[in-house]
Amino acid sequence: MRALAGFALAVLAACSLGAAGPQVGAGSEWTSPGGDPGKIHHSALTQINAQNVNNLGLAWQAKLGTMRGMEATPVMVGGVLYTSGVAGRAYAFDAATGKQLWAFEPKVDMQLNRTACCDMVNRGVAVARGKVYVAALDGWLYALDAKTGAVVWKTDFIENRKKGDNSTGAPEIAGDVVVIGMAGAEYDVRGSVTALDLETGKLRWRWHVVPHDPALGPQETPELEAALRTWDPKSRWDIGGGGAPWDAIAFDSETGYLLVGTGNGGPYATSKRSPAGGDNLYLGSLVALDPKTGRMVWHYQQTPGDDWDFTSTQPLILTHLKIDGQDRSVILHAPKNGFLYVIDRASGKLLKASPIARINWAKGIDPATGKPIPDRAASDYTDGPKIVFPATPGARNWHPASFDPATGLYYAAVLDMGNLIFMTPGQKPLKARGLNNDAALIFTPDVKDALATLPPPMAEAVRALPAYAEALREPSKTQIRAIEPLTGKTVWSADTAGWQDRAGVLTTASGLLIHGNVGGKLFVRETKTGRVLKTIETGTPIMAAPMTYTVNGVQYIAVMAGWGGGGFPYVPRYSAAYDRGNMNRLMVFRLGGGKVNQPPLLPPLEVAPEPPTQVAGANAEMIARGQGLFFGNCAICHANRHRSITPDLRRMQPGTHELFREIVLGGALVAGGMPRWDDILSPSDADAIHSYLIDQQKQTRSDELAKVKAGKPLDGPSLTILSNY
Repeated sequence: MRALAGFALAVLAACSLGAAGPQVGAGSEWTSPGGDPGKIHHSALTQINAQNVNNLGLAWQAKLGTMRGMEATPVMVGGVLYTSGVAGRAYAFDAATGKQLWAFEPKVDMQLNRTACCDMVNRGVAVARGKVYVAALDGWLYALDAKTGAVVWKTDFIENRKKGDNSTGAPEIAGDVVVIGMAGAEYDVRGSVTALDLETGKLRWRWHVVPHDPALGPQETPELEAALRTWDPKSRWDIGGGGAPWDAIAFDSETGYLLVGTGNGGPYATSKRSPAGGDNLYLGSLVALDPKTGRMVWHYQQTPGDDWDFTSTQPLILTHLKIDGQDRSVILHAPKNGFLYVIDRASGKLLKASPIARINWAKGIDPATGKPIPDRAASDYTDGPKIVFPATPGARNWHPASFDPATGLYYAAVLDMGNLIFMTPGQKPLKARGLNNDAALIFTPDVKDALATLPPPMAEAVRALPAYAEALREPSKTQIRAIEPLTGKTVWSADTAGWQDRAGVLTTASGLLIHGNVGGKLFVRETKTGRVLKTIETGTPIMAAPMTYTVNGVQYIAVMAGWGGGGFPYVPRYSAAYDRGNMNRLMVFRLGGGKVNQPPLLPPLEVAPEPPTQVAGANAEMIARGQGLFFGNCAICHANRHRSITPDLRRMQPGTHELFREIVLGGALVAGGMPRWDDILSPSDADAIHSYLIDQQKQTRSDELAKVKAGKPLDGPSLTILSNY
């Protein structure tokens, strides 16, 4: 942890902090996942403070009966705490007692689970006009009666059901419409934002992020006609272009604009997506829309010609800063690409942009144009592997940040890491509802060990990269940071356990910063120094941002707990899910509360079962083909590691082997979340995958028997490699 002198801190705050305006944080209620209209994740409440926080304990908890990623921040309105969970489930609790008032579980088309790259998560609900709005994973928006949870209306907001669209974000209320984005840019989608009538669910408008194939006729809007000039006419229109706005949608009550952050390109490399190049509007952008019509007012593209999965879908903070002596209504935004931006809300003009992590895809931002200055030599992997900073998980991601008007600082989890990225030559055919990113990623903590698995010429090319030496010299780091928004300077930082240990944050007017970690701890820190004031062991990973509210004069702090999100099957040793499983919970704390009972430790690992006889006709060629099919279709969910929240397919029981075709092709386990694959995989494909897994199980069992004989533990580190080639 680093801290600046008190004088320097005061100077920084004085330079950046202007009049707080109407955004002073949430009060007794927390009316949206971001807290107040500005979504600053800051509370004006002060009952819990540095002097008494040591008495903070559990008031009540709710076990949700699921075991996947929890990313929502609850909403509290009228004494009722509303939240969402796996695949769009919704819940209502008495905010003081924890009594469950109702629960809602949508009937989800589990085929869409195949296109949820980053777990079956949901980031929250919207509450308005006596209704709770929640989006299910399969792209249905539900309006529920706030008192009973009964369905008032439901609307299918997916434009093309033959594509890989899905939904993981929270709806946003913008006047008399509810707005929802969609996900799936790695698959075959064309990103869009949809507005539905609050009362009826009727479609009011839809705004597309990228143009459609010009051979199909005129674009839907003039702004798309303008965007078309930034795309190659021979672009991969069949893949859709990507741009999915899966988060970062905020209604600005001051300007009346709906602000949207858009997603990455698909496929990843511009050379494959739009061979002639171009900025590819409106990928990696912030756009302002008129919520009445859906027409664009302004746009600012943060990552032109995105090659690296640099989404701009990270949470927006709307606040006021004094810049050059003038009070400005601004957006604070730190997308994946490594910069922290300060942008004028009314015009979209860039005011400041500062790096907050290592960056080698750009040399900086041109102050005259506001565009990044690309460094293609360091980051263009079209003709060979490159190590790019930041990595595709982003310097920032979905984990909400906070802005504290009192300190003038931006608080957030920041990841300083790169990844090796490469692709195979030639254009690939469209994989309908399948991964189409055509890239392999190896994160820099694993690059040195991974070189032995790469073809020797590629390994030598990687060793020759300047960024390879940089990655070895300067290890990756993940931190909770307090950042001065106009300079990007870190005022203080606190290290976390590893690159997967990131969490959302909450600040309060009593000078507290509250966040969890994937090790199952809830931390309370001083906002000015980062000093830890209180730690609570929960035994369940916490990634979501906490929130706070009062009922009957008592202040509560609530947080969702559960491991998941990007890389969800790769459970690291430092995650509480590794030792204690992943029991999803909503935990609520208050002064004078009790102790949290941690989930029991998982039983010791056992040696992998004896595999069955190989599939008929299995040989080295068939096993190799099965390996390719597995990594192209299955590995994004099945990490095949000892501790995972999805099954380790090297440890299948005899009954699973017997039903392998029925599970993969016939949907025998659809009810448990395993979709069917008969539209993509043939029986011979399924047999090839099965042959590879049997071979893996045989090897795993042999290795583990040797470890037992030598008195060594069964588990050990393994590479995190995400691939699609």
